[in-house]
Amino acid sequence: MSASTVSAPAPRLLAVEEAAVVLSLGRSMTFEEIRRGRLRTVRSGRRRLVPTEYIEEYIELLKRESA
Repeated sequence: MSASTVSAPAPRLLAVEEAAVVLSLGRSMTFEEIRRGRLRTVRSGRRRLVPTEYIEEYIELLKRESA
């Protein structure tokens, strides 16, 4: 018999540093893209978080720009 494993759902909000890793960008470049309004964030208290759908939007923006 094998034990059933329950995996945690994928996070939907990422810290800016985590988003940088997902996007293969440096921390400074990620903050620069946020400052320029190209990568959107939400606030939770003083903390900036990047919803995963905003990461997808940013990737689509990069695709459009490269076309």
